[in-house]
Amino acid sequence: MTTKKMTMMATQMAPRYMAIGAALLCAASATLTSGSAQAQEIQLTGPLAGAEAVRHLRQHREGRWDIALQTSFTLLDEYRRTVMPGLRLNYHIKDWLAVGVFGGYGLQYNAALANELQEKAVDNRDCANNADSTACKLTEVNLCRDGEDCLAETQLGRMQWYVAPQVTIVPFRGKIALFSKGFIDTDISLFLGAAVIGVKEREECALGTCPDAFNLASRVTAAPTFGLGFNFYPLDFMSFGAEFRATPFSWNTSGFDQAGGGEDGAFPDLAVNSDDNAIHMNPMLTVFASMQLPMQLQVSD
Repeated sequence: MTTKKMTMMATQMAPRYMAIGAALLCAASATLTSGSAQAQEIQLTGPLAGAEAVRHLRQHREGRWDIALQTSFTLLDEYRRTVMPGLRLNYHIKDWLAVGVFGGYGLQYNAALANELQEKAVDNRDCANNADSTACKLTEVNLCRDGEDCLAETQLGRMQWYVAPQVTIVPFRGKIALFSKGFIDTDISLFLGAAVIGVKEREECALGTCPDAFNLASRVTAAPTFGLGFNFYPLDFMSFGAEFRATPFSWNTSGFDQAGGGEDGAFPDLAVNSDDNAIHMNPMLTVFASMQLPMQLQVSD
């Protein structure tokens, strides 16, 4: 290779080596000085100094009562579904914080599984005329003997009423555009409370008495409740939306003898009592329309 070519190559590669050296020098400097690095506060000056993050905010909640007519629908029910009309009352201490109460009264109807059990396991075995048949003997503890819709009337659990004091927070709010023409205020709320629920379940029966004990008994239980709500405000004094709610508690929705026997209590013991209860999340979907009072909407500075 000639001296001229070597000189040209060195001239071309020199900037690359200089750039690599500069990068290494910067990295070493940053490593050596990282222990004493300090953040610098940026002071905003000019007409925006001290300005609010949001101006003229439409406060749909703060200082207002929220009264809602609602209907709740239980989800994932095995045997009996519940439709629960009711009311919700909230007072909004802040635009993002409210305290209130949720309540409803339950109306029930059979799920498909309950109808199948009634038709194929109860009606078809005809224990009134075949009490000594194998089918009647095997199911005498867990299935009512005879009668139209006797499962629903004498052993399947249901929620009769529901009351829940709760706290609501509103972490997210904004607007939804409808075809880029109309805009509607909306927010997402989270709530947490303590529910008191009136339930009906098959009454307890001891060993040897269960074949003759098919009746429903009422009791009251308490449970935490929590969920998520979506709220839309087409008018200054009116809103509508939907909530998803869960209320986990232990109860016997089927009225079956499921547990209580064996070393770990996981086998039937021919008795129906609290051992046969199981924890259910009891999810519900609620749709509502509400009114805010006073009707005049406040707007921030």
